Amino acid sequence: MLAYRHAFHAGNHADVLKHASLVAVLGHLNAKDKAWRLVDTHAGAGAYALHADHAQKHAEYKQGIAKLWQVHALPGLLADYLAQVQAFNPHAELALYPGSPRIARALMRPQDQLRLFELHPTDHALLAENFAGDRQVLVQRTDGFQGLKSQLPPPSRRGVLLMDPSYEIKTDYAEVVAASRDALTRFAEGVVMVWYPQLDLRESAQLPQRLKAVADTQAKKGWLHVRLTVAEPNDRGFGMLGSGLFVINPPHTLAPALREALPVLLRLLGQYSGADHRLETSAGA
Repeated sequence: MLAYRHAFHAGNHADVLKHASLVAVLGHLNAKDKAWRLVDTHAGAGAYALHADHAQKHAEYKQGIAKLWQVHALPGLLADYLAQVQAFNPHAELALYPGSPRIARALMRPQDQLRLFELHPTDHALLAENFAGDRQVLVQRTDGFQGLKSQLPPPSRRGVLLMDPSYEIKTDYAEVVAASRDALTRFAEGVVMVWYPQLDLRESAQLPQRLKAVADTQAKKGWLHVRLTVAEPNDRGFGMLGSGLFVINPPHTLAPALREALPVLLRLLGQYSGADHRLETSAGA
């Protein structure tokens, strides 16, 4: 969807859940010397200025990363994530937010690789500028759902596929299911991370069940599903209530780290008394 710009939403509650989990997954992979490759199908601009007009229009980061900024003694998963955001801000002020490409690049070692896809012309230009001359990073202006096929499996047989489209067109839901199935056919042991918005839509509600069906038949290490609901439904049924993350072949360290972090996220990010969280895993996860 070429009208979508993540700059309007950078650092919001959904980014906190998604990026904290990504830091945990890549941290687990870094425990071994063997190289990994991250494929990001909807990479965005790579980084965002929170004082720019786009971010200030709705100031969603104020109900997201800003709620963690001055908090001490966070659980490990959140502390590691916050450390990455703080490292991206050279001064004490929260002024910049790193998207998944910059977070991944900060965690990469010389042997690791980053493959980024972004269709929006402005965001692609910014993304390419972010990584100009970086030989470990490939940036392409193409459909990430199609582009991933040339990147899986990685030579090392270790890697992560991150899919977080805008879902502004309903076909994105079917696309992530099909792409997950195809990725696991090519790379059965790969980690697949699918972020989705919690909306009052049938497609949003059904997506985790459809991904479970794929994982139950194709994944080697089961699945994990985490959901964080922060906002109250409005009378019109519009707006993002929260978000979820479905991880296929999750590292065994991810579920316990999320169990520790979710109550703290709920306390910091919940916007009404009915806010809640949910974590479920398959038997093999």
